[in-house]
Amino acid sequence: MELNSTLRQALSQDYGASVADQLLDHHQGWLEAHGDWPRWQQSLSALPDSEQGWHIQGGALVAGGTVEDLGSLRQLLGHWIPWRKGPLVLGGVPIDTEWRSDWKWDRLAGQLDLRGARVLDVGAGNAYFGWRMLKAGAKRVLACDPTQLFVAQHAVIRHFAGAAENHLLAARLEDLPALVDGFDCVFSMGVLYHRRDPLEHLAELRRRLRPGGQLVLETLIIPGQQACQLRLSGRYARMRNVYALPSLALLENYLSEAGFDQLRVVDVRVTTTDEQRRTDWMPFQSLAEALDPEDPGLTREGHPAPQRALLLAVRTARDDQP
Repeated sequence: MELNSTLRQALSQDYGASVADQLLDHHQGWLEAHGDWPRWQQSLSALPDSEQGWHIQGGALVAGGTVEDLGSLRQLLGHWIPWRKGPLVLGGVPIDTEWRSDWKWDRLAGQLDLRGARVLDVGAGNAYFGWRMLKAGAKRVLACDPTQLFVAQHAVIRHFAGAAENHLLAARLEDLPALVDGFDCVFSMGVLYHRRDPLEHLAELRRRLRPGGQLVLETLIIPGQQACQLRLSGRYARMRNVYALPSLALLENYLSEAGFDQLRVVDVRVTTTDEQRRTDWMPFQSLAEALDPEDPGLTREGHPAPQRALLLAVRTARDDQP
């Protein structure tokens, strides 16, 4: 597969052939374990040829030239529903994704300098943000996400975009060998609340950074000034595997304890149904269905509605950290 060949070349250049082969074996094995992978591969091979290339227009990733039969392409792109991160325009077909990820990027873009940076994006989805990072001057983006559908979507995007230093591995952060480190910047957006041990996740993110490297962290929090948390035993906003939500003060304590300093809060806001919503390309339940219909300030489970904090922090150079 040509995409794997490009990925192997990038990994070999940074970490050597042995690590590259180890990562690619895991990547391919994880993809093939999904029952829909052969169907997605068949659909990928049916994508029409177009002029390759990509750019950002109005927040959307525009990849590939406009194909002749837009109706057939639209139908084919539906094989990879739900499309969550974007917006995208692939081969001339606009994809109105569940998330207006460009709004999140706009809040962050003026706050960090990625020129020449090697970036790790953890829990990247289809790696939409990687294209924004490259546009901002990043040298190379290595992304990881264990959801096979998102990796398949990335392959679709690359079919139209062509070769670029935005690479997505089918893997969790903990699947990456220890040698995959030394990044100038690490992104963890929408991941922390899915971890049973948030301190261990932050410590692992720190280990992947070079001394003085920067962390971009976006996560759910609860309102309030005190260092406290909401422990969860069931679902939160219909989501499984949400274990605890910290207050902003507790989150800042976590970062300091994990070996970060120069903490900076970029943004705190309640997520709206304009930013996360059901669309033709994500026709299932979204944020509106997760909120209490009588009180949208609460989830259906009676918890505070989703509020997200976006923070920057710098890895300390001390060697006594985890």
